[in-house]
Parts: sequence; C-alpha cells; structure tokens
Amino acid sequence: MSLVIKLGIFILNIIYFFIKLLPTRHKITFISRQKNVPSKDIEMLYDDLKKKDKSLKIVILCKRLEGNLFDKFKYFLHMFVQMYHIATSKVVVLDSYCICISILKHKKNLKVIQMWHAMGSFKKFGYSILDQKEGSSSKIANLMGMHKNYNYVFTSSEKCKKNFAEAFNVSLDKMVVMPLPCVDLITNPKYLKQSRKRVLDKYPNINDKKVILYAPTFRKNKSMKKDIQKLIDEVNFEKYNLVIKLHPLSKTVIDDERVIFDKDLSTIDVAVVSDYVITDYSAVVFEIALLNKPIFFYAFDKDSYLDDRNFYMDFDKDMPGKISKSPKDLLKSIEKNEFDLKKVKKFAYDNVEKVYGGYTNNVSNFILTVLEKKNS
Repeated sequence: MSLVIKLGIFILNIIYFFIKLLPTRHKITFISRQKNVPSKDIEMLYDDLKKKDKSLKIVILCKRLEGNLFDKFKYFLHMFVQMYHIATSKVVVLDSYCICISILKHKKNLKVIQMWHAMGSFKKFGYSILDQKEGSSSKIANLMGMHKNYNYVFTSSEKCKKNFAEAFNVSLDKMVVMPLPCVDLITNPKYLKQSRKRVLDKYPNINDKKVILYAPTFRKNKSMKKDIQKLIDEVNFEKYNLVIKLHPLSKTVIDDERVIFDKDLSTIDVAVVSDYVITDYSAVVFEIALLNKPIFFYAFDKDSYLDDRNFYMDFDKDMPGKISKSPKDLLKSIEKNEFDLKKVKKFAYDNVEKVYGGYTNNVSNFILTVLEKKNS
C-alpha cells in the first residue's frame, strides 16, 4: 500500500509540474471538502474580498470526499481541477485538509492559509490524535504529508494557539489569531432575527413550549441511537419541544414523532430560538456560548471518548455548564434552571477573542496583505 501511495504521489507531481508552467493570476482559491456548497465563512469572505478588490479573481471549490468507491473516483478527478487552480493562484485558503496542498510541490510564491472550519480548541484532532481510534494512522499521515505546506494557520484565540499548532504540526510563528468570519453573524442582532424567522417559517409552533436543542458531535465508529433515545424518553413533551441536530456526517435517523429531527436548518439557526442547548464534545459549544445560551453536556460515553480522542481542555473543569452521563439528571437541571450565563460568556471570549472592525473584515484584510506581500 505504501508503495502504491508513493507512486501515485510521484505521478501526480509529474503532472503538476507541467500544470505549474501556466502563469500565476491575480487569484485566490478557496478549497473545502466539508460540504459540496460554500460555508458561510467562505461566502462572507468572497463578498468582502470582491468589494475591496474588484480585479481579484476568486474561485471556490467545494466537494466532500464521500465513502463509496465511485464518489472517491469523482473526488480524484476533482483533484485535477484543484491542481489547475492552485497552480494559477497567488493564495489558497482552506477550511479542511486538502490532499493536493499537502502532497504536491508548489510554486515558491504560492501562499497557503489554513482557516480551519471549527472554532476553538476543544476536542483533539490532527497530529494530536494520530493512531488513536478517532484519529488517523501516523503511517498514512506521514505518507500523505498531512497538513503540510501551510504558511499561516488561523486560531480563534491566544489560548488556543499552542493546541492548533500541535494539531497541524506547525511552528507557533505560523499561527495567527483570527476568529472565523461567521462570528460576525452570531453577534449580529439583524442576522439572529433572520435566523429566528427561518426557524419559525418551518416550525411555526416551535415556541409554543420551551425549546431544548440537542446538538452532539460525530462519532467515527459508534452508534448513538440508543443513548439519544434515552434522552428523548426523559423529556416532558407537554412542557418542552426537543430539536435534534446531528452532525452532517452522521447516518443516524431519529424516527420518534415526539421530536423535531431537523436536517435543513443550521444548528445556529435553531439555537437562536432555543431556551436550552444540550451538546457533548462538539466545537459548536463555542458558537452556542457566543449566543449566551444555557449549555448542558450529555457525556454518556465520556470515559471511552477520553481513551479514543481526549481534549485540549479539562472537560470536567472548563465546560460552562452541567455535565452528566444521565439524561434524567440533565433534564432535572434544566427544570431547575441550573446554569450560569456569566460563566458561559467568559468561556466564549476566552476561546474566541473579541476584535474591532469586524471578523470578516479582519480576515479579508489579512488575506489581501498576504496577496500583496508576494509581489513586493
């Protein structure tokens, strides 16, 4: 297998050598494999960059790497599209791992910015969890040059810098404190009003009762259905509406007619209309904290999760809300309003630094500065 991977990388670099003969343009390329459509962060940056430099060519390449063989073949073909745009761009901005960036030898003047899709450093990832159940194989990571060739890596706060540097295996001098553009939305009353409207248009009676949102993280090799059902069975549906928002990669289907199992709205949209949020180890905790919502943690598999992945934080001490393996215990805490919003707010701004002039504005200005530096 190692020989096949090395041979494949060698052949791709030969092809890329000829693609690199094409001239570099005044162009930025965004590459993501999180979704097949651009994230809010990418959309916001696209609009802001276009306003600031109308001559700038911006290309957005979004394609998820799916599991079946045919989808993997389609992604392989998509890599040639990536190679063309990388070779002809001045700056490439990523929000996830990109095979082409890591395995290919690029033009010296190309600058690569890793704008990771998740805020804060909560659960460990990347190089921090090599050879663990939830992580990648160190052998494959080394062969594929995982997270190589980055010039800059964004982090959401000074507190998170060291953790992100470890996860991406980069030196601290490559780290830049630059929270994601979507923080502009989370802190914008006008956008939150639109979020509320989106939810109420779809679920007009949702606020007839108090709303509990359950938004867990993705488990790589585990089914959560049994534990989700335990949570559902503890909810008093005469008093509460329960909305379940699973991770986009989750294949679990909830068919209990008592709950709202939503696949269309964003987690943030639903959080805006929610009175309480239950999560576990999801990075969405930072966005929920920025909304200053009461947060509770349903940690039914905490012990095994510590073994399989672990955290950068002290989960028991640092989380801004009640933690329990028992859904009954959590629902009792909700019933009694046992939460501290001052702790939630402090958690938010310890991990996502406040900026002046706007988060999107700061990121786009940084990208344009990098673009200009290359020509000086």
